[in-house]
Amino acid sequence: MRAVRFLLPLVVLAAVVYGWDLVVRVNNLPPYILPSPGLVVETLWKDRAVLFGSFLVTLRVTLEALIAAVIGGVALAFVFASSRIVELSLFPIAVILQVTPIVAIAPLMLIYLEPDTAVLVCAWVVAFFPILANTTLGLNSVDPHLRDLFVLSGAAPLQTLTLLRAPSALPYFLGGLRIAGGLALIGAIVAEIAAGTAGQGSGLAFRIVESGYRLNIPRMFAALLLISLTGILIYFLLSLASWLALRHWHESELPHRR
Repeated sequence: MRAVRFLLPLVVLAAVVYGWDLVVRVNNLPPYILPSPGLVVETLWKDRAVLFGSFLVTLRVTLEALIAAVIGGVALAFVFASSRIVELSLFPIAVILQVTPIVAIAPLMLIYLEPDTAVLVCAWVVAFFPILANTTLGLNSVDPHLRDLFVLSGAAPLQTLTLLRAPSALPYFLGGLRIAGGLALIGAIVAEIAAGTAGQGSGLAFRIVESGYRLNIPRMFAALLLISLTGILIYFLLSLASWLALRHWHESELPHRR
């Protein structure tokens, strides 16, 4: 069963790539319309120096934004869990940040901040809310019987928070972290596209904009392939971290669930 789960996506992916290559060959499409998969891989290798440097830039921004979102989101979630008044006062502001399109925010950030800082802020904005919301939900979703047991035992509020509410919130936090990882990459890409349109930047999205201006479509597809691989890598690593943290005690990762 596990082998099928791993092989099935690979089979579907291989069918899509084969269909793509077949469309290019049958219609004899030129590279500036639609490059073949082989040409994209060839371009990825030929331009590896430029593309790999841009890949490192995008990956660094994504990871920095994700780390900042984790620190800020978890810290604020603990504040919300400790004070209902603070939660009611500040949570709507976090919601406003989440629902405001990052496409609208990015050009403004580029006006007031340096390009690298603006890209980082945009990536942080979209990654922050899932961690804050999920961690807050987890901290507030404690089993009432266990909470009453801590009260009867005379546990201090800080002890209840660290020994009961925080472990209970861990699965929620990890779920938010997986979502935030992809959103941080999306935020970085959107901001880099805005910066690239303004003639600034050095990440993968900037290479896509640059290649579009030069009609270098194979390089554009190669950069897009790297972005997709980056997203898959981030999701896989965060899913692995979640599995390692929960596999021995939480029902979502226990063997009988498989």
